[in-house]
Amino acid sequence: MSTGKVIIQGLTQAGGKFRPSDWAERLCGAVASYGPGRRIIFHPNVKLASIEGVKCVVIDAILEEEDEMLFEFLTDFADENKLQILRADTFPLPE
Repeated sequence: MSTGKVIIQGLTQAGGKFRPSDWAERLCGAVASYGPGRRIIFHPNVKLASIEGVKCVVIDAILEEEDEMLFEFLTDFADENKLQILRADTFPLPE
């Protein structure tokens, strides 16, 4: 069973800030669903976060086993946009 977190950071591999500034909200929204009254229900294994002021999307590694297509959608987005990806045992990251 996969444990830990896969963290997509809003930084390019070259170290620049990724644009648009709301990319993380858009990505989380793309994998959300809608409940009663058109209320957005975010995926339980995909969360918005910030690390030292940098927007991130934190994915529970278990998603790779539970929904491989969704996991690949998220990581392909990061790859296509040359974003930094971290793998960590826990989140928030230890200091």
